[in-house]
Amino acid sequence: MKIAIVGCGYVGGAVARQWHQQAHEVTATTTTPKRVATLQEVATRVIVARGDDKVALQEAVQNQEIVLLSVGAKSSNLYEETYLTTAKNLVAAIKEAASVKQLIYTSSCTVYGDKNNQWVDEETPLAPMTKNGEILAETEQVLLQAASENLRVCILRLAGIYGPGRELTKIFQNVFGTVRPGSGDYFTNWIHLDDIVGALEFVRSRQLQGIYNLADDECLTGKELLDRLSDRYGLPKVMWDASLQSSRPYKARISNAKIKKAGYKLIHPQIQL
Repeated sequence: MKIAIVGCGYVGGAVARQWHQQAHEVTATTTTPKRVATLQEVATRVIVARGDDKVALQEAVQNQEIVLLSVGAKSSNLYEETYLTTAKNLVAAIKEAASVKQLIYTSSCTVYGDKNNQWVDEETPLAPMTKNGEILAETEQVLLQAASENLRVCILRLAGIYGPGRELTKIFQNVFGTVRPGSGDYFTNWIHLDDIVGALEFVRSRQLQGIYNLADDECLTGKELLDRLSDRYGLPKVMWDASLQSSRPYKARISNAKIKKAGYKLIHPQIQL
């Protein structure tokens, strides 16, 4: 198939490699010119395109059958430009490209906001707690509204991403041995890069539409996770101070029942320490 991947960072680059190995014709976009040579190893065509470059996005999606939007903001003040602007311009470009039959977007479970550690599924109302969370939720709506008889739109809401080069010990390297606010009783939700790539292929091959959460089966509290990592790697324990209020804007337990019911089997159902 002809597949355009808008945004080829950690996730987009990994799925580009798999789809390229499966002999799909992959068009990859990047905002970083110095990444072109690297992406040429996993893509048939590479285009340097920013989200506000309507012409470049039109070029990227022309004659494509599937479009994956998998962007990531380089800083917290670039969310609107990275997500919302790109989504709006991408939808406009796809409307001019009748060949596109499916649009897939990797969103984030942070759109659920603070649910007081309760279980949430795809029907749970969104309540983002930050401006950037609101931008992510609005981006989803822009894409969902583009769905039609000829265009299937599928959104994967990802839990925390980890994997090769982004190991949990690296993510939390500045936390070990420190004192953290609260008691660490908030639940964490994670998904391995292998499963993101696997789920994207699952969504593509079955032409799924709608919203699906993507998290593994193991829902550890922050304290449980950090204690396990400390024990496993001999790192200093994290101490908790319940007298200090945690400002964590996202507290929920993410249900993955819907995508599993659709037939997806997790590669890593448990956290890989």
